[in-house]
Amino acid sequence: MPKKSLFLIAIALIVTSLHAYSGEVNLPEHQTNNPWFQDAAAKLAEKPVFEPGKKAKNIILFVGDGMGVSTITAARILDGQNKGLPGEENSLSFEAFPFTGLSKTYNVDAQTPDSAGTMTAIITGVKTDAGIIGIDEDVTRGDCTSVSGNELVSALELAEMAGQSTGFVTTTRVTHATPAATYAKSPERNWEDSADLPADAVAAGCEDIASQLVSFEQRLEQRYPTVDIDGIEVMMGGGRRHFLPNQPASDNEDEKSLFTGDRNDQRNLIDEWQAQYPGGHYIENQAGFDAVNPAETQKLLALFEDSHMHYEADRGNDDAGEPSLSEMTAKAIDILDNNENGFFLLVEGGRIDHAHHAGNAHNALTDTIEFARAVEIALENTNSEETLIIVTADHSHVFTMAGYPKRGNPILGKVVNIGEQEPAVAEDGMPYTTLGYANGLGFRDLGDETDADVAYTQPANTGRHDLSHVDTEAKGYHQEVLVPLGSETHGGEDVAIYAIGPGASAVSGVNEQNLIFHVMRRVAPW
Repeated sequence: MPKKSLFLIAIALIVTSLHAYSGEVNLPEHQTNNPWFQDAAAKLAEKPVFEPGKKAKNIILFVGDGMGVSTITAARILDGQNKGLPGEENSLSFEAFPFTGLSKTYNVDAQTPDSAGTMTAIITGVKTDAGIIGIDEDVTRGDCTSVSGNELVSALELAEMAGQSTGFVTTTRVTHATPAATYAKSPERNWEDSADLPADAVAAGCEDIASQLVSFEQRLEQRYPTVDIDGIEVMMGGGRRHFLPNQPASDNEDEKSLFTGDRNDQRNLIDEWQAQYPGGHYIENQAGFDAVNPAETQKLLALFEDSHMHYEADRGNDDAGEPSLSEMTAKAIDILDNNENGFFLLVEGGRIDHAHHAGNAHNALTDTIEFARAVEIALENTNSEETLIIVTADHSHVFTMAGYPKRGNPILGKVVNIGEQEPAVAEDGMPYTTLGYANGLGFRDLGDETDADVAYTQPANTGRHDLSHVDTEAKGYHQEVLVPLGSETHGGEDVAIYAIGPGASAVSGVNEQNLIFHVMRRVAPW
């Protein structure tokens, strides 16, 4: 063999070794001995395996935050009607997956869950309490001293230690509960930056979530001294304020707040990340995103907004511009698949949840449709023979479809019964909509307003309203509710799981939510 060929092979082996771990990695005993972990492992062992021994080179986990079954159904219909169809016969991309199951979403201490506890279950295989990130139930929420010895290892961390590339993209802040569960350990989901930590937590040495993201590589190597990882490759979302000091120098012209930064420890975590990864790219707008060359990008940190990213329907109002969830998904895959060892990627449609909390079905469904586009992009850019794709939700919402509207009736419209042309009226003599919420802020007639969060500027307005001359299909219409609350709440019913690729058959049936981790682990090279 020519010397030049031998040299190239040697270089290739060196590059590959940079992504390989050294030493055997075992999950901590308190994780594998946890009853939730053991129960899920036992349940998985009982499930039939269609292709025994087949492994997944890549795993993509899609989480539609708050995407309950009623949300999927309504989004499917709206998507179809946007295409000029009656709507009901339409399907979202992931509804064509060959395997479907249900997930029980309750937290250890809560009948109706929150995103911190549910995502911890999905990503570590262990159910935990509400508000807790990356730690088992043997912790007191908000008590820093109760954390030690109860930390859980996530799927993303296992992928890192197996030499794979890793990443997450989200439309929320990157420090929000769902993405944070992949990399952080916190007894309080709201400790997103140093200013959020109470004095006793600071005294006890607690580290805020944004800081944990920047120190991820060092922290994991400290816990596993025999491994040598290279850190998370792709991180995209919002939440810039949690990485910057609260001083005027941190101002960003794209923001309306007085100070972009929230940190009271005066650390600039963006600068720290860039110093740690001098070859990495930091971006914060559409132009920066478009300039990223996936073939030449080793690390990418994208913080597009001060807080959460825009709703999909509102994205055009961002002066600096920001990419869609599907665009971020495509870019992430293009970067991560440079690693011959494969990759793990989390994709969160996080603002589905926020639109529901604000009581605005239009934004919730529009973000769900964009979420489905992101899944479609992932299918187009990967090989299902070697990539396991799981689509699920962390929880649902108190979002309903009701009445007896005729086929093809606008899903955001008023109920028109079969054989009728005019809206049906209730016993109070007023029309009503197909979609509604059991609780929340209630009725808003905001016209073409595309930012659902404007609802919080007005007091709760519950009960029935005369909708005769209200355009309920408008982007700014917020549905009526029964119970007045400062924000609409999560629902407690089961949510769907959809899967395609190696190991996908295991998601069938009704499952505890933490089984999802075990399905991924069974087929991954972890």
